[in-house]
Amino acid sequence: MNIGEIARRAGVSRSTVSYALTGRRPVSTETRQRIQAVIDELGYRPNAAARALKEGRTRTLGLVIPPASARLTDMQLGFVASVVEAAAQADLDVLLSPSGGDHDRSFERLISGNRVDGVVLMEIRLEDERVTRLHREGLPFVTIGHTAHPHGTSWVDVDYGTLVARCVHHLADLGHRSIALLNRSAELIAAGYGPAHRAQAAFAEAVHQRGVTGVDLPCADDPAAGEEWFEQLLDWHPGVTAITTINEAALPGLQRGIERLDVAVPREMSIAGVAARHWAEGFRPQLTAADVPTLEMGAHAVGLLLERIATPTAPPRHLLLTPPISLRDSTGPARTT
Repeated sequence: MNIGEIARRAGVSRSTVSYALTGRRPVSTETRQRIQAVIDELGYRPNAAARALKEGRTRTLGLVIPPASARLTDMQLGFVASVVEAAAQADLDVLLSPSGGDHDRSFERLISGNRVDGVVLMEIRLEDERVTRLHREGLPFVTIGHTAHPHGTSWVDVDYGTLVARCVHHLADLGHRSIALLNRSAELIAAGYGPAHRAQAAFAEAVHQRGVTGVDLPCADDPAAGEEWFEQLLDWHPGVTAITTINEAALPGLQRGIERLDVAVPREMSIAGVAARHWAEGFRPQLTAADVPTLEMGAHAVGLLLERIATPTAPPRHLLLTPPISLRDSTGPARTT
């Protein structure tokens, strides 16, 4: 028994049967029920697809990523991989869709037309129209990151503010009196990107609490920008002896700048930040950092989404992660003059 026979008996095309089984395009309730009746009669079971049809579900999750024209950071790629892996463990497919820029139509196609059972949304802004749109659509969703008004949404996030503050306090405890923040790009900050704003606010508060000088400089998410940022830092703020960062994409360039300008770490410059573990351990010397648990975050996001799909009326749940700072070799006592 095959799809062609099901199509003949149900009086529809082969493609309509395929769409009903996979959920890749909308099929009317009446047509889906007619196809299901033939499937039940014939005992046809195309693994998970028939179960999905009977349940009225696609068994597909949507994952909304930054625009495809933008180079994803390693951390973002880690989130994508972890969501796909967690979905596969639950016998679910993942449909990737970019959003932002010229990709609004792609986002609309994803969330309308019964293409997916729920959505994981990445790269959240403090005021995020996509979150508002998903609430209005009524489609179950979970965010990696959270808005300025997070209580009505299920989400998982890293507590960037607390972690940046802890880095500042660690550096101040080592005697550093002038500390720079290597933040994300000016464009992301202007767009209201949550982690950049929370890092910025926490940094300002922490340097104020410790009575030290704070230098807050944005940096684009690429190695070349990191190298240029370090050169400008030394030119404009020669008294800085320590750096904290949440911009792991800039780390390779930061290291190139350190080596090219022959700055000794940590004797002349200490560095601490928030980064995926392999980035921290690949830095030379190894970076004192709070290691972002990207794999666990993706798994948690999928788990929360499956809960939302199963029980849409359940109260939203939040998971704010504060991984410990691993003390490695990139921080040491401030230099004495």
